[in-house]
Amino acid sequence: MIRYPILTKGATIGVTAPSSGVPENLREIVYQAFERLKKKGYEMISGATVWNQNKAKSASATLRANELNSMMQTDDIDIIIPPWGGELLIEILEHIDFRKIEEKWILGYSDISVLLLAITLKTGMATAHGTNLVDLRGEYSDETTAMWESVLSTKVGETITQKSSPLYQKKWNHENPSPCVYHLSEETYWKTVGNQPVAVEGRLLGGCVDVIRHLIGTPYGDVGAFRATYVSNEPIIWYLENCELSTADVRRSLMQMKLAGWFDGCAAILFGRSSANTPVEGYTIEDVYEDMANELQIPIVYDIDCGHVPPQITFINGAHAEIQVANGKGIVTQQFKP
Repeated sequence: MIRYPILTKGATIGVTAPSSGVPENLREIVYQAFERLKKKGYEMISGATVWNQNKAKSASATLRANELNSMMQTDDIDIIIPPWGGELLIEILEHIDFRKIEEKWILGYSDISVLLLAITLKTGMATAHGTNLVDLRGEYSDETTAMWESVLSTKVGETITQKSSPLYQKKWNHENPSPCVYHLSEETYWKTVGNQPVAVEGRLLGGCVDVIRHLIGTPYGDVGAFRATYVSNEPIIWYLENCELSTADVRRSLMQMKLAGWFDGCAAILFGRSSANTPVEGYTIEDVYEDMANELQIPIVYDIDCGHVPPQITFINGAHAEIQVANGKGIVTQQFKP
């Protein structure tokens, strides 16, 4: 059975940096996020790791893990939202006390998805792949990003529906700050291999391909045991996104997942938009998607609202989902099914 935390009004948000912290010249955007969330009625507690960054990490692996363990185990914090992702979260996994993790949401993406997926696979507790803290600093959030609160407030047994965004952001424009942080200018269009409508259901798992692939073969990446232990071998819908990989590296990573059994019982794979996906000798990302569709004989959906090209839907690892895609539009209905 999957266990679901619940977000309540006036919750206390713990901010810790299990991957990268915030250098001094960027601290102002974290302060802004704190103030925006306080105005929405949240209490804020910050860990020391947030304000440090050296050699691609906020602190040593043990210090980062100890701070996370403390926040996960205290009743004074209801939800954890890291400031953003980074590079080396995987270093802390062996220092996390998974047996003492209390039911509370962890929300984030990018390198944070390593932590999210590991926790859900090992403990059966749902985790939330979505916006990070610094992107909540705007005067308001776009309608897709803003759904994080509604999704995390969903009760066990209930359903929550999200729709594909109207527009997405093609490029960051830090010199021209937007009241909603993002500069949404391009029309969103969810695509499918074969241009056929898609309607599938299954349990959600996913994250950033660049980093979650490194869980394969470790005690933190046993998808088969998760399926057998927590979801009665129900089909899996994978949502994946690429931060920096070439198309050949994406293909190698997906093949490794396939060979490791991650796609056994897979109902569909959803891929987020990416500004990477660099072709290799004419081998495009669309070629990768077609190869996966042919080999696995499952629907492949791509350019969805997930990952480093915002905005993004809030996907819950472990939740039962129904995915519908037609005419460039997508509907994601998640049921918080035990």
